Amino acid sequence: MLVSKTMPNTITETPDWLREMEAILEELNEGVVVVDDQLRVIFANEALMRMGHFERNEIQGCTPDAIFPTEDLPYIKRQHESGHRYGRHRSEFYLPRKDGGKIPAIFSGRVIQGPDKQDYVLLTVTDISAQKGIEEQLRESNSLLQKRQDEMEAELTLAAHVQQSLAPHSLVWKNLAVEAYYSPARTIGGDFGVVLPQSDDSLSIVVADVSGHGVGSALMANRIYSETLHALGRKTDPGALLREIHHFVHTRIPVNGFFFTMAAARFSEDGRRLSFSAASQPPAILVSNGTLRLLESRNGILGCLSEVVPSELPEEVDLEPGDRLVIYTDGLVEVFNSSHDMFGAERLKDLVQKSATLPLAEMQRAILNGAAAWSHGPLADDVSLVIVEVR
Repeated sequence: MLVSKTMPNTITETPDWLREMEAILEELNEGVVVVDDQLRVIFANEALMRMGHFERNEIQGCTPDAIFPTEDLPYIKRQHESGHRYGRHRSEFYLPRKDGGKIPAIFSGRVIQGPDKQDYVLLTVTDISAQKGIEEQLRESNSLLQKRQDEMEAELTLAAHVQQSLAPHSLVWKNLAVEAYYSPARTIGGDFGVVLPQSDDSLSIVVADVSGHGVGSALMANRIYSETLHALGRKTDPGALLREIHHFVHTRIPVNGFFFTMAAARFSEDGRRLSFSAASQPPAILVSNGTLRLLESRNGILGCLSEVVPSELPEEVDLEPGDRLVIYTDGLVEVFNSSHDMFGAERLKDLVQKSATLPLAEMQRAILNGAAAWSHGPLADDVSLVIVEVR
């Protein structure tokens, strides 16, 4: 359709050649409009009348400016010119309704030549109200989903800040230096650690790994962390600590299938004595004068089984200046390369031995970089790493 001066209020007759096609055009479910070279409507089928709520005499003979508001006429003109240039056009617009409403529609136009050698434009008008309704519902749904996603991300960001407070912290205490690292596999995770000076008597270190990932594991880790701090406040030794936390989780947080692992170390005031207990943690590595010694877990997993109560006494180890203790969670060694080979404890031991003479922070970076270089893709589990040096 094209901008045109409003024609006199007369009825434009449908040409005889077009009347022969009326029966076919009236059978179509889509609206059909034919306009002449003066842009007058010379035919509109019943489907179009129903769409616009028009009577035939209200649209027959009309030009675009009698149907569309003035501000839309330039667009209609451009579409009409494009149709004449290329012989056809297709666009999404709307059909005005008699009551002032608008029906979203697809307009498909084609230039045809009548037996009178005059050019006409045949337009099919497809009502897409249902499609637009669905699109609007999808937009509203997507908007709600985006809002919920933003809320969840804000909550996860807050949770990540809280979770980070559960990470072990690096420090220097008397004759001991501690370098600590924590990285969750997702925004939040299930590992936690404690590096806690206890007055001037000792330094306690705990590294724990809660089963699972995500929000649930983070909540469990947070609760166990709080109970661990409470127990350490009573200067509980490593063996008793494992027993107390196991009993607490088993009786106060009885979740089917839930478990956790833990390693606990206590260093004497002068750093020359280590008391160590672990339950299902990968072996801690003690480096002394270039020699590696593994401190194995002597207890099973904690939390889910009443019969698995830590009973072994802590392992007591004498230390010398320069000795280093490496405690970590299994996320550091359960890393796979592109051939599905695991990084494993043996490769970690090699890294520890090769980097044991480096400054503490550089040793930590060497270990983490070695595991990352082995990994094919992002790490699949939370990673905690604590290195303690006796000075």
